[in-house]
Parts: sequence; structure tokens; C-alpha cells
Amino acid sequence: MITLPRYKELYHTLRKHILEGIYREGDLLPSENELCSIYGMTRPTVRQALALLAGDGLIRKHQGKGSIVHRMPREIGILSVAGTTSAVGDRGLKTDIIVKPKVIPWPGEFMFPLSETEKESGCIYMERLRLLEGTPIFYDINYIANINLPRFTSRQFKDRSLFKILRDHYGVEIKGGEQRIRAIPASGKISRFLKIKPGAPVLHLERKMETNVNGLYVYSSIYCNTEKYSIFGTF
Repeated sequence: MITLPRYKELYHTLRKHILEGIYREGDLLPSENELCSIYGMTRPTVRQALALLAGDGLIRKHQGKGSIVHRMPREIGILSVAGTTSAVGDRGLKTDIIVKPKVIPWPGEFMFPLSETEKESGCIYMERLRLLEGTPIFYDINYIANINLPRFTSRQFKDRSLFKILRDHYGVEIKGGEQRIRAIPASGKISRFLKIKPGAPVLHLERKMETNVNGLYVYSSIYCNTEKYSIFGTF
């Protein structure tokens, strides 16, 4: 099990409390001094955690008042390096596995250039359907270079975060990346998964996510149903 830095532990704890409604919109978080006392942390550590929450748009810092909880928008943070699960929180997000993880050769015509090491290692391939409050919102196809990820294909991914599994079991953190976005008409397969009419517009994202492991990237081809929810975030 990978040990998180202390500021990230506090960040995840406070984020969980906000998303679960323990702290509501307009509520004040405990002061920096109180957080230091409660969690046994230094002020710089607490400030790092609060800076991450502010970056997520979950709090706003007001001079003389402290950290005030900000209302979560009715969008989905697919553009955030934190990932969909972290952005949505406890809002009924479910993940169905369409194709279980398996090791295959890279597709002949791939969406991004690959290094020789990636080509030689093959890729871990997986298809998922993400549902929010019962509505199918993302059909995504994932490709990860099969580099030092032992037992990855045997792990349980249903209703679990891919980024969290990478972080907790392999020490792999998503740092940033690049992506292409365009609107396309839904094919028959995509329309069946997302429960929309064939030919209806969907957003197609092609993503290359950089990690803290040299040479290891996470690639995704994501089809987004935005009829009910829009997407947002920083990247």
C-alpha cells in the first residue's frame, strides 16, 4: 500500500466531508489552527491541502473569514487530472466493465505516437461505462502500457476509480496531459451504451495522461453523453 503525503490525506478527508454534505455550501471549514490541532499537522501542510480544495472549486478563501465551502456545480470533472470519481464524489457514480482488462498488442492505427518501449510491452486494454444517478454519461476505452503493473488485469474495477487503483497499488500519480475534443454523431454501438438516438451528437475525447513514472502514460478514448450533464475542469 502506498502512503500518501500528509497534506493529501487531509485533502481527501476534507473533500469527502464536503461531498458527503458534512460541510454544506456557505459553511466555514475549521480554521488553519484548528486543523493543525485536530490532525497534528503543521500550518504549511494544512495550507497545501486547502490549496488543493480551492483548486477543485470546493472552497473559497476569504481574508478575515477563512475557507468557505463552495457549491458543487452540476457538471462532471472529466477534464480534471483528479478523474471523474474524485470530481463527482458520492453522487451515485457507477462503473460497469464492458471489457475486462486484458493484455493485447497496441492497435495498428493509434491516436497518439508511441515510444519503442510502449510498443514492445503491449498494452492493458479495458472498456467501461460510467453512469451518474442512473444515466450513462461516459463510454471509455483505456490503454495503458504493460510496464511494471503486476496483477493489474486481476484487480476489481467495477464501481472503482482507475486513477485510485493506479495510485494506491502502484504509486502511479496522474500529473497532466493532452487531449483532443470534437463532436461526432453517435454510432450504433455508442448510442446503445449511452442510451441516445443513433446519430445524436456526442463529445469524443482522445487523451494522453502523463504520470510520475517515466515513460508510463494512460491513454483513453472517451465518448460523452452531455444531454443531462455538461463537463468542466482544469487540465
